Amino acid sequence: MLKRVGNRFNAQELWQKDHDHFLHPWTHFDSFKKEGSLIIAEAEGCYITDVNGKRYLDGLGGMWCVNVGYGRNEMAEAMAEQARLLPYANAFVDMSNAPAAELAAKLAEIAPGNLNRVAFSTSGSCANDTAIRLAHFYHARRGEPTRKNIISRHNSYHGSTYLAMSVGNRVGDRTPEFHYITDFIHHLSAPYPYRRPEGMSEDRFTDHLVDEFKAKIRELGAENIAAFIAEPIQGSGGVVVPPRDYLRRMAEVAKENGILFIADEVVTGFGRLGHWFASQDVFGVEPDMIVSAKGLTSGYLPLGATIFSDDIYEAISQPGHDVWFAHGFTYSGHPVCCAVANKNIEIIEREGLLDHARQVGDHFETRLRELSDLRLVGDVRGKRLMMCVEYVADKQTKAHLPEEINISKRISSLCGERGLLVRPLGHLDVMSPPLTLSLKQADFLVDTLRGAIEEVTRDLVKGGLLPALPRPFQRGGN
Repeated sequence: MLKRVGNRFNAQELWQKDHDHFLHPWTHFDSFKKEGSLIIAEAEGCYITDVNGKRYLDGLGGMWCVNVGYGRNEMAEAMAEQARLLPYANAFVDMSNAPAAELAAKLAEIAPGNLNRVAFSTSGSCANDTAIRLAHFYHARRGEPTRKNIISRHNSYHGSTYLAMSVGNRVGDRTPEFHYITDFIHHLSAPYPYRRPEGMSEDRFTDHLVDEFKAKIRELGAENIAAFIAEPIQGSGGVVVPPRDYLRRMAEVAKENGILFIADEVVTGFGRLGHWFASQDVFGVEPDMIVSAKGLTSGYLPLGATIFSDDIYEAISQPGHDVWFAHGFTYSGHPVCCAVANKNIEIIEREGLLDHARQVGDHFETRLRELSDLRLVGDVRGKRLMMCVEYVADKQTKAHLPEEINISKRISSLCGERGLLVRPLGHLDVMSPPLTLSLKQADFLVDTLRGAIEEVTRDLVKGGLLPALPRPFQRGGN
């Protein structure tokens, strides 16, 4: 039972319960045992408030997901209305429900090309699992059962189920205590322009990456490859925006070899880049499948969707052989989750949040790139409301600072003290604020982050962890 002291929560009691009983995703045990968690009590708009009453601008947007912002009463009302009307419905075999049917049709309307079919799940991880199983099923139904291999990229992130974590390969995700699937999953180089080979142009780098894909196809045999999966912009792997024409050319190679292209738009979908989906509108690619979650409900309830083409559906549903698509979840097409997704999409349309995300996102991106003049900032990258800053010890060599400095956490902690949350990831601080972010809030975010970086830089110099720069020569001075 949640206890309050006056109008406040019993912060210490909650902290202790969390510390003693909650195993968090990606727990770092050494620090967690000492520091515990920041416990959030409430939120509204772009702000969250902790149990001690401290308010923060949420530069994370939850976890890349609170697209329409917090505290939307009509989202809560949609939940309550649907829960009273029909709180659960079985979607197996030949049963469905109204919100799921409406949402499937709406997703077909806003998805590119002939991506008119939808399989619902409960998360981006499960939606990626579904996409891969669907790829295997599709090729088997077409008489090519040997097409099992999945081609992914290093530094990618596709979720944390057993299969999705094996498909992803982000630095820091893989630990020796876990096991990963290796027999049919393969990884190509990340399309990471900032760390491309020295002296190589971006166009040549794209050639190199495409050639690597072709070589992998020759190695495995096209007849043994089911799908190529890629985030249009690699999210947790560093907000890596690929070089120009990279995705288009990779998709062309895949199509030439009968390989399905799965676009993991769990982060980039539903407005983060100013469009419903980024594949076609931003990168000029029409994939065979789009995987979505997060912004689909703005994080208000868990829901994933694998959106796939009519061509795939026609192949898997061809008559004969008494075939069953033996995959799905108890909560597939959950009526309350789907009702919330329908309301979420309605809000995005009614309030013009895609256009707003383009306008504010362009301003935010421009302002954030101004941080490139700071000593520790090696790269500022991303697009619109999906951005990150990469810190380096030396701009010329691009060498990172020693791990023990924990640079991104130092900077993000200082931001937190000043009322801003950004997400530390290794040598990066990542930002994905709600689409409702205002120009003033965008400026606060950038100015606060700049101040934190400058203060941490001074502290590192004072502590001897960073060499002092020589003072500029001044005539007439001592």
